[in-house]
Formats: sequence, structure tokens, C-alpha cells
Amino acid sequence: MIEPGSRTAREQLITALREGIRSGRLGTDTRLPPSRALASDLGLARNTVAEAYAELVAEGWLASRQGAGTWVARATAPGPAPRPRRIPAVPRHNLMPGSPDVSEFPRSAWLASARRAITDAPVSALRMGDPRGPAVLREALTEYLGRVRGVRTNPESIVICSGVRDGVDLLGRVLGTRRPIAVEAHGLFIFRDALAGLGVPTTPIGVDAHGAVIRDLDRLDTPAVLLTPAHQSPFGMALHPARRTAVIDWAQRAGGYVVDDDYDGEFRYDRQPVGALQSLNPERVVYLGSASKSMAQVMRVGWMVLPDALIDPVIAAAGGAQYHVDALTALTLADFIRSGGYDRHIRRMRNRYRRRRDTLAAALAGFDLGIGGLAAGVNMLLTLPDGAEPEVLRRAGEAGIALSGLSIMRHPLAGPDTPDPDGVIIGFGAPADHAFGPAVDALCGVLSAALR
Repeated sequence: MIEPGSRTAREQLITALREGIRSGRLGTDTRLPPSRALASDLGLARNTVAEAYAELVAEGWLASRQGAGTWVARATAPGPAPRPRRIPAVPRHNLMPGSPDVSEFPRSAWLASARRAITDAPVSALRMGDPRGPAVLREALTEYLGRVRGVRTNPESIVICSGVRDGVDLLGRVLGTRRPIAVEAHGLFIFRDALAGLGVPTTPIGVDAHGAVIRDLDRLDTPAVLLTPAHQSPFGMALHPARRTAVIDWAQRAGGYVVDDDYDGEFRYDRQPVGALQSLNPERVVYLGSASKSMAQVMRVGWMVLPDALIDPVIAAAGGAQYHVDALTALTLADFIRSGGYDRHIRRMRNRYRRRRDTLAAALAGFDLGIGGLAAGVNMLLTLPDGAEPEVLRRAGEAGIALSGLSIMRHPLAGPDTPDPDGVIIGFGAPADHAFGPAVDALCGVLSAALR
């Protein structure tokens, strides 16, 4: 109903006429009443109707000519009913790997950092500035990464990105498509997919009890190798010291780069963390990290510590500006690190995750299955009998348990000499404390039924 005298009467009339044309009720060439007649019928001022007609003529819905009146210029057929989009259901028990417990997100401390960061930020911080990202965050990361992970860097060598996947994407654009990038034969598939989307092929190298098999690089013509040296994903071992030296030697000899994905280096439980590989040769190693495992996956902030030769090409690949990173979140994270909030959060969550790891390992001990990856991170690899993985995943889905199979981590080009064990990767970070016990019980029920 159009209300005479309302300030929105003109807008209401425009909307009603536009919708009548869209729906097909007013077909092409349908003549509309003169503005005076329609105004009288609706109890509106003539100018209101005339302005509405003029607006729709300008938009192309109506046409008008002196002496010929006003008519519908084009009618549109009713559009198809919107298709319902499939939204992933929220699992009853979220044991997906790589997911932190977001119920423990430090809301109050983060809010305090956000207030300080925005209050203290100069006007220039709210403009598109340094293409490497806010200097204040790069300075905070220089101190933090050097102190905690042994990274040798400076603010000029750090580029802020929207996460490790974004960093891999940028490196793929820089390194090009002529030669394949080497990756671990079992590794996170989203990086393979990101590179494949750019037309950059990948080629697998082996993984054994000592981590990535570095000698496999000698038979490849590759510009770079992507590794998880501190905590191999998904098997969980650290790269053997001799192989850490070997991969640096390969990079120097071949003129290649080592990409160090330090995806969960802060969560080491039983001994001191393994330092970042980057410290052995900052000009041959790219260090990648983010806040997604330590804080929340929706925090799209990551960092790349780059050799000098890659800084400008990476900036160019990103478009020459910080198009993909929210500067306000970056400023807040900088304050959160500098104020000690990030360290406190990591210590608190490390203790919490250690307890959960121990609880889960104890619950699974009675199944006589291989358990790996316990030394660090928020994931556990459970090795299953041959052929059991599909059944375990099927029953887990029926029980409302979200977890990952090991087979999806295997590179599609891995040869017959690459082991292909059955297994599942269990994340013990995501559930809140009150939900963790029921999730473990449900998982044990699935294993009991599937393996009996």
C-alpha cells in the first residue's frame, strides 16, 4: 500500500511499478495511466507520480514521448526460483584436523587490543600504504618469530598475506608454470589445489620415518620444494637434522627455494620446539605462518618471511598493494602480540591441548592401532588396518563425527613405491571442553563397530 503524504511515497511507487514489470504483470508496451490520473487514483501529488515515471524512464524500465504517454519499455520474464545452496552441516562432533578451539578465543583481550590499535593508529594507517602490510605488525612479528621460532628477519623482509594458502598462491605466481614445484608425497591437498588452479604442476617426493626424503630432489628439475619440517603433515615427525642440512645444500646448489610451512610450530608438548628451517639460510628459505591454528581459521592474517630476491616479485604478484588483508585486523594483531596477549593465549591453549592429546591417546590405546603425530600440533594420525579407512569414515559420518581420511593427503602422482596406508587424521583442538569427552566416546564407538 502506498501511503499518501509519506516521504517514501515516491520510492514505494517506483518499487511497485518496477516489481510489476519484473514479475510480468506489466508486459512490454503496456500503457500506464497519465500521471494526473494515477495521482488522483492513489491520492498522491501529481509531481510524485511524474518523478517516479521519470526515474523509471531513466533506468530503462519505461519509455515516454510527448503526446504518446508512458509505456513499459521492456518486461522481464520471472526469474527462476533461487536454488537452495548446499551449506555444510555443522557436525555434532568436530574432530577435523587443523581446527582450534574457538570457544577459547580471547575476546576481551582482543577487544582491548582492537581499541588500543584503532585509537593509536595514525590516519595514514587507514589508507592503502606499504604493499608489504602495516609496519607495526611486521615489526611485532620480527621480534616474536625471532624469539619463539628462531627466524632471522627484519620488518622489510616480511609480507603480510591472508593466510598460508594465500602465500602459496603468491609464490606459485612468482615461480611460474614451467617447472613443477616439489611437495611431500603426503601433505595438505589445499596447497596442491591452489597451485593447480594457477596451472602450476606439483611433483611428489617421498616421506619416511625421518621426514621428507631430500635426495629425491636431485632427480627433479624444480624451482622450489614445499615442506613441513618442524612437524610433518600428516605423519608428525620432525625433519631429521641431516636432512635439514641436505635441503639447504640442495637449494644452494640448484638455485632453488625451500618453502617452510610452519603450520603449528608453537604447539610443541614434550620437548623444546624445533626451530624454523629458515634460520639456516634466510636467502634460500621462505617461511610461512598464520594465526589460523593458534587463534581462529576465520582470522585471515598470515605472514611470509622472504629472501630479498622474492620480495618485489611477491608484491607484484599480489597486485602491488594490500588488497586481500584487513588492515584493522592486522593492527589489532600487532598490539595483541606486543602486549603479550598472544604469548599468554598460546601458553594457555598449549596446556589445554596437551591434556586433550593425552586423553585421546589413552582412549585409543586399547584399539592396538598405530598412533602418530603426538609430539606437536592439534592433530593425531591413527593408522588403520588395510582397507578399513572407508568404513571408518562412513560410520563416522553417520555418527555426526567430522574427521579426515589419510588417503586425501596422498599426492595423486605418488608412485607404487610410496606407502599407501589406511588411516584417519583426528583433530583434538576444535571441540569446546564440555564437548570433547562426548566426541572421544563417539569416536571410540565408531572404531569399535568398524574394526570388530
